[in-house]
Amino acid sequence: MRKFLWTLARVIIIGAILGFLVSRWLGINAPLLKKNPPAEELLSARIALPSGFSISIYAKGLPGARMLRFTEAGDLLVSLPAEGRIVLLERDANHDGAPDGRSDLLTGLNRPHGLDFYQGRLYIAETDAVGRIRFDAQTRKTQGEYEHVVTDLPGGYIHWSRTVRFGPDGLMYVSVGSSCNVCVEKNPKRAAMLRFDPNGGQEELFATGLRNTVGFDWHPVTHELFGVDNGRDFLGDNLPPEELNRIKQGQFYGWPYANGNKVPDPDFGAGSEEKIRNSQAPVHEFAAHTAPLGITFLHGKNLPPEFKNSALVALHGSWNRNEKIGYKVVSLHFEPNGAIAERDFVTGFEQKGDVIGRPVDVAEGPDGDIYISDDFTGSIYRVYRN
Repeated sequence: MRKFLWTLARVIIIGAILGFLVSRWLGINAPLLKKNPPAEELLSARIALPSGFSISIYAKGLPGARMLRFTEAGDLLVSLPAEGRIVLLERDANHDGAPDGRSDLLTGLNRPHGLDFYQGRLYIAETDAVGRIRFDAQTRKTQGEYEHVVTDLPGGYIHWSRTVRFGPDGLMYVSVGSSCNVCVEKNPKRAAMLRFDPNGGQEELFATGLRNTVGFDWHPVTHELFGVDNGRDFLGDNLPPEELNRIKQGQFYGWPYANGNKVPDPDFGAGSEEKIRNSQAPVHEFAAHTAPLGITFLHGKNLPPEFKNSALVALHGSWNRNEKIGYKVVSLHFEPNGAIAERDFVTGFEQKGDVIGRPVDVAEGPDGDIYISDDFTGSIYRVYRN
């Protein structure tokens, strides 16, 4: 027995050492086990906001909370991909800082992620399909059967999430991430933006070379489509930059042959000079490995004038960097001269390597407040004017 225990101890020690060496070699520095939501006192002490703003926990107990969408009645829908659920949080009619109730709107879905409404129906992007169901915002009830309108999305792999949004043109846009860190995809629907009519027909490969564009939205004035894209891994702590792209029909955005502003990829750039030359460069670069996920343009209700028509971006935070970076929400301000200024909006979820939250999506509520999902603690935060 003693010999067995000694052998087991050696195996554990050797495994730990090897794990540490591999993690250092790959730069892996991920937040570990999921945490409980931070106490309000810790949240207030850690989180920094622009002058005049405060933050509170709006909802807890939402494991792996991801994408957000408000209904016409002011309720908030939250996707929980790992649990296959869409949860409805009833609007805070009694103004106590929390939803007045919650319920499962849909269950049994295949890693549901993106959400949007169009002509009385709720559309849901699952990992391999897009489904829809009629929804009455006033009664908070679905009607009829849930049906798939797109059934052949490539599902799973490391970039499993799918996002669905309806554009100003009334067409349905669906983003599909790559199957790998860096590779030449066999399926053209990977690392791409797809476009369909509302019934899932007239499929179009709208834009390509987008490694993992989880979040996208349209500028409220120009109606241009912008998406945030996650760059590849294992090129060191500071390469490549994450991207904000102005996504246009028929354009190619560089991956896997180029990173950032048409910089050739060390693995796939050689021999692809023409593809790189003809690719579209990002209009803004975020720091490497910050992992931008959700992006939402603001309409400015209850916000200072400088935030009108700006965008908020949730930076989920690094997992593959020797020192953590990201773990915050930033605002993007579109200057008259075409420049895009990035400013901190919500910071403090990470301090000296200690992580208490990982922002995923941002939504502007009918009340003008800002709501942020956090899949690390299963929480929704509310940012409001003092």
